[in-house]
Amino acid sequence: MLIVGGGAAGLSAAGALAARGVGAVVLEQDPEIGGTWARRYDRLHLHTTRRFSGLAHYPIPRRYPTYLSRDDVVAYLREYARHFDMRVATGVTVRTIRRRSESSDWIVETDDEVRRAPVVVVATGQYRQPIVPPWPGRDLFRGALTHSVDYRNAAPYVGRRVLVVGAGNSGAEIATDLIDGGAAFVAISVRTAPPIVPRDPFGMPVQRTSILLSALPPVVGNSIGRLTARLTLGDVTRFGMPAAAFVPYTTRRVPLIDVGFVDALKRRRVLVRPAVVRLTAAGAVFADGAEESFDAIVAATGFGTGLAALLETRDVLDDEGVPRGRAGEPTIEAGLYFVGFTHSLRGHLFEANLASRRLARNVERYLRAATRPSPP
Repeated sequence: MLIVGGGAAGLSAAGALAARGVGAVVLEQDPEIGGTWARRYDRLHLHTTRRFSGLAHYPIPRRYPTYLSRDDVVAYLREYARHFDMRVATGVTVRTIRRRSESSDWIVETDDEVRRAPVVVVATGQYRQPIVPPWPGRDLFRGALTHSVDYRNAAPYVGRRVLVVGAGNSGAEIATDLIDGGAAFVAISVRTAPPIVPRDPFGMPVQRTSILLSALPPVVGNSIGRLTARLTLGDVTRFGMPAAAFVPYTTRRVPLIDVGFVDALKRRRVLVRPAVVRLTAAGAVFADGAEESFDAIVAATGFGTGLAALLETRDVLDDEGVPRGRAGEPTIEAGLYFVGFTHSLRGHLFEANLASRRLARNVERYLRAATRPSPP
């Protein structure tokens, strides 16, 4: 069988299958295991703890810190692959996943060859295709315009005026990193204000709290989370942040986890601006009509899955290109599974662990049924 994508979810799927004696080949586009993580920004650390971030059947060893750095994650992923002696084909770009009929194997076409398998697990992830909005005037802007996926550190922005667009976790951390790293001026453009929570409220990791609150009715989780955030962070609207609807346990969308951004707001080191409506040669025009000059713009404006272009069968995707159904469960296409696309307050790696174990049980059952002799 084949696993398309050798990130954390894909590797966890391979590990869970290996634990059940099911072999798989992992096809990874990057030249190295963990390469996508290795190219993330220098400041990056997991917001989830070592204890709840390990992949299936091989927890993160205790020699790693509580919150793993970018390089720690890369090291762990490579160690994980070695532990299971995985067959990972790196530098392989998959172009199409299809099959000719319901009774045939799946066909995976790469740049170099065509592979066939009775089961294909798609684990290419939620962050495959960077999205930069088609702002009017984008071609006119004379400064540097880049997506957050290409941001490494503040060195190229020292002494410059920078606008970060998007107030998710990446946008907030990049804005903080920029001002800490010597940018002359940093503003963050907020279209929809996110709920903000501390990473370690009252000394307890917010991930642990979220795991507990996720088991309660959403209205209860939202109320407790809102009160905790207010007690620990205060009223951030006093510092320019628009009021946010605090409903993460209803929407199942990850809130902004604070690791220094709120302090930068309170000290007026990072200033808040409304949504961008268009760009000019010198900067940006905002929703309130104000125009401001910037030397550089970092678009922390999200990603697409890219699955619609990868899969010949589209019925397994919703209108946003995200897999339907529960990760690791059978889809309406026999032999096709997904892991690594779950939005969760419990942590992406935590969910990848659970989903990959579920996947392994389902795949083992599917393969056993497929090889069972037909009754006479």
